[in-house]
Amino acid sequence: MTEQMTGAQALVRALEHVGVDTVFGIPGGAILPAYDPLYDSTKVRHVLVRHEQGAGHAAQGYAQATGKVGVCMATSGPGATNLVTPIADAYMDSVPIVAITGQVDSKFIGTDAFQEADISGITMPITKHNFLVTDPADIPRTIAEAFHIASTGRPGPVLVDISKDALQLPTTFSWPPVMQLPGYRPVTRPHSKQIREAAKLIAESRRPVLYVGGGVHKARASAQLLEFADLTGIPVVTTLMARGTFPDSHPQHMGMPGMHGSVSAVGALQRADLIIGLGVRFDDRVTGDLSSFAPYAKVVHADIDPAEISKNRHADVPIVGDCREVLTELIAAVRSEERKGDYTAWMAELNGYKKTYPLGYTDFEDGSLAPQYVIERLSAIVGPDAIYTAGVGQHQMWAAQFIGYENPGSFINSGGAGTMGFSLPAAMGAKMGRPDTTVWAIDGDGCFQMTNQELATCTLEGVPIKVAVINNGNLGMVRQWQTLFYDGRYSNTNLQTVRRIPDFVKLAEAYGCVGLRCERPEDVDATIKKAMEINDVPVVIDFVVHQDAMVWPMVAAGTSNDDIKFARDMAPVWDSEE
Repeated sequence: MTEQMTGAQALVRALEHVGVDTVFGIPGGAILPAYDPLYDSTKVRHVLVRHEQGAGHAAQGYAQATGKVGVCMATSGPGATNLVTPIADAYMDSVPIVAITGQVDSKFIGTDAFQEADISGITMPITKHNFLVTDPADIPRTIAEAFHIASTGRPGPVLVDISKDALQLPTTFSWPPVMQLPGYRPVTRPHSKQIREAAKLIAESRRPVLYVGGGVHKARASAQLLEFADLTGIPVVTTLMARGTFPDSHPQHMGMPGMHGSVSAVGALQRADLIIGLGVRFDDRVTGDLSSFAPYAKVVHADIDPAEISKNRHADVPIVGDCREVLTELIAAVRSEERKGDYTAWMAELNGYKKTYPLGYTDFEDGSLAPQYVIERLSAIVGPDAIYTAGVGQHQMWAAQFIGYENPGSFINSGGAGTMGFSLPAAMGAKMGRPDTTVWAIDGDGCFQMTNQELATCTLEGVPIKVAVINNGNLGMVRQWQTLFYDGRYSNTNLQTVRRIPDFVKLAEAYGCVGLRCERPEDVDATIKKAMEINDVPVVIDFVVHQDAMVWPMVAAGTSNDDIKFARDMAPVWDSEE
C-alpha cells in the first residue's frame, strides 16, 4: 500500500495505523501542518488542553489506565519545553508515552530561530529514546519505532521532533514500514539457572518478603503474583507504584514500605533474611539509609531493565526478565522444590506489628476536619473499583495509606519525580481512557493550583472526573518538614487560602463544574455521596482540613528504616533478634 501525501498526512495516517484514538495537545506554528490533516481524521480524537504540561500528564493517565501508549503533541520552543516535566515524570515511573513536537524548518535548526529549542537535546537524559525527523519519508517508520520502543521492554517516554518542512513536503506513504532498531532486543524470558537459584534461596529462607514494585503491574502480572504468594505463604509489601497490584485485604499483605510506609512493611524488610524484589528500584524512599537497609537479607532481584539490578543494592540472584514470565517460572520451580518453607512464626511476628502499630490518626479537639478521615470515608463510599489519582505530598501519602486498593492500576500517582500538578490532568486522561470507570483526583491545594485550568478541558470535552481538594491552606509536606526539622519556621509555605484566595468553589463554577465545600466531619459522607450522584459534569470538593495534620509513620530522609516513627517522637519496639 503506497500513497502520495504530505509528511503531516503521513504522520496522522501512521498514528491511525498504530491504534491511536486520543491525542492531547495544543497547536502552534511549527506543528500547525500536522493539525490540518488531524482535522479530517475520523479515528484520532484530539483533546485541546489548556497547558502542555496538562497534555503530558493526561497522556500518562490515559496510558496507566488503559495499558496503551499515551500521546501528547505540542509545537516547538516553549510548547515543547512545557512537555519536559511530564516526560521526566513518565521516565521515572516507566510510563509509555509518545510526545510529538513540531520543530522549526530544518534549514533554521541551530540558528536560534523564532520558537526554536533543541528539545531532543533537552530530553535526551529523560527519554527512553528520541528522534529528530527532517525527511518526510522517515515519518511513518519513526512513528512505528517510537511506539514499539515506548511499549516494549521497560516502558517509557519517546520523543518525536519533526521539522516543519518535513511535515509540509510531499512523500510516499507505505505501511507497514520496516523498523530499523539494531541492538534493541529487550530480554523478557528469565534465565532458568537464576530461577532455580531463587527457588533454592526461597526454600532455605525463614523470613522471606516479596517486595513488589510498579514493574509487576506494568507486566500485567498481578494474577501470577497472587498465585505465587498463595503458593508460598510469603508476606508481601507493595510500593507506592504497586498499590493495588496485590489486594490490601489479603492476609499476607503487610502494607506499603518506605518513608511513609506501615510499621509492618518496613519491619518486614528490615528483619527479612530474603528479599524477593520484583520490578522494583530499591530507591531511597524505600530503603532509607542504604547502608542499614535490610541488614540480614539476601536479595533476589528480578527486573526487565538490567540497569536496575544491583544499581543500589547488590543482588545475590539477579534475574533479567519480564515479571510475568519470572513469576510463572518461579511458581513452577517452587512447586518442584522438595523443601517447603514454614513461615508461621515469621507471619505471627509481622501480624504482631500490624496489630500493634496500625495506620491511624488523631481527630482535632476543635472539631475541624482530619484529612485522613476524608480519604478513609472516600474509600468506604466510592469503593475499590474506582481509579484514584494523586499529585505529590501529604495528600498523596494519605491516599496511599487510607484507601483500600484491591485492583491493579487503581492508584495512579507521580512516584519517582514527585510532580505537583499531576493529579487533575492524569485523572482526565484516565477517565478518557476508561469512561465507564469512576475517577477521583485526590489533590492538595498547592498541586491543584498548578494545573486546575484543565477543568475547562474536562467540562468542554465531557469528562466528568471528581476532584477532592485536601485544602490545608499550605504546601503541606514542606510545612511538615519545617515543623519537624526547621523549628516551625514556616518560610513561604502558607498559601493564604484561609482568605479563600482563590475560592475553589467559585473557581470550579467558573470552569463549568459543580463546586462543593466541606468543613465538618459530620458533612463528609453526604458531600461525597452528592458528588457521586453527579455524572454529567466535573465535580470539585473543597475539603477544608486542619493545617497541622501530619503524615505518619515516617522515616526521616537519610536515616535508617530502623528509626521509623509511628507518631511524633514515638517509635515501635522491635522484637529481639533470635
